[in-house]
Amino acid sequence: MNRHICLALSVVTSICCQANSASAQCDMCCQPAFTLQCQTVFEEKQVTAFRLETATLFEERQVVRKIPVWETQQRERRYTVTRPVTETNIREERYMVSRPVYETQMRDASYNQVRNVTETSQREERFTVQRQVWETAEREERFTVMRPVTETVEQERRVTVMRPVTRMETRFADQGCFVDQVSTVPGQLVRRGLTWMPATQVANPVTGQIQVQRPGLVWANIQTPPQQVVNRVWKPNVVAQQVPVTTMCPEEVVERVPVQVCRQVPEEVVRKVPVQVCRTVQEEQVRMVPVTTCRQVVERVEKQVPIQVCKFVQEERVRQVPVTVCRFVQEERVEPFQVRVCRMVEQQETVQVPRTVCKKVPVTYTIRVPRTIMVKVPCGGSIVEPTTPAPSPAPLEPQPETDATAVVEESTELQLVVANDE
Repeated sequence: MNRHICLALSVVTSICCQANSASAQCDMCCQPAFTLQCQTVFEEKQVTAFRLETATLFEERQVVRKIPVWETQQRERRYTVTRPVTETNIREERYMVSRPVYETQMRDASYNQVRNVTETSQREERFTVQRQVWETAEREERFTVMRPVTETVEQERRVTVMRPVTRMETRFADQGCFVDQVSTVPGQLVRRGLTWMPATQVANPVTGQIQVQRPGLVWANIQTPPQQVVNRVWKPNVVAQQVPVTTMCPEEVVERVPVQVCRQVPEEVVRKVPVQVCRTVQEEQVRMVPVTTCRQVVERVEKQVPIQVCKFVQEERVRQVPVTVCRFVQEERVEPFQVRVCRMVEQQETVQVPRTVCKKVPVTYTIRVPRTIMVKVPCGGSIVEPTTPAPSPAPLEPQPETDATAVVEESTELQLVVANDE
């Protein structure tokens, strides 16, 4: 595109140069002269383009669907019920009884008595002693001493003075008294024993039915009856009182005080320092150490103790015991019930499926293509002879709105191509 534009500009420039040279020749000679001028003419051209149109088509298809159909069926439920059956029998029970029999026997309670015998002896003990030997030596020691220099300086000091301030403050005092209050103490669990239980309704654990339990004696927890206890409780009575309160408020006071300032000046001092050097010398010594030895002597002490022994003699006894046996009998029962059953039935249907189809529609429109021609113009200003007759422009047809951009692009390219051909 840029190349075509450059070529068109070069052609127009060359034509203008030729027109200038022709006018110059006209000035030099006396014959009638003319000038060449560039004009642009438009030629009509039929252009065919394609436009996409979308259409919706419906196709018929056979579809098989499953529809649920509900039915009610009569069924039987069989279940087993366990029913208790109680029987009372007399059983002979034999049991062993231990009867105590007391006898007196002599038991040997002899024991050993231990007696300590103490003996003293002398033992020789050798040990090493570290003896210290001290020696005196002199050592030169250099050190720096800070010599104080005192100066008097006057400083400003701020002192905080506490001054008393009295104000009234409200305080609350409790002026209550003790009041007698009665409370109930629940009974305590004393023991577990027989208690009269009235008739109550209970649920049978086997069948789940409500039954009436007969009144009678049962084992239960026995509690003492609740008691009334009188306690002394403090009843508060808060009274507001105005009390004077004195507080110390700080106040800052500025005063000038002379201060002694001590400044330290370093000074080096040399002195002779005697040093005590300790040296350790080992010496062996012998000493007699008394040793006390304790020896134990065992003595036997004889002793007989009478004791009473209780032996149990086994005896067999027989007793009649009533035994209540509860056995469970299983019974089969039948219970009718209704069940809703869902059955899937196939059903064939014809449905229309939409499908989108795109097709190209040809559209014809007219465009105007520009073209540059050369016209001879005499020096008087009127046109003498056109090099190429220019056709009269035809009226433009309305163009479709959808392809306006494409038409403008094609017309621009055609103008550049015509200019290049010229």
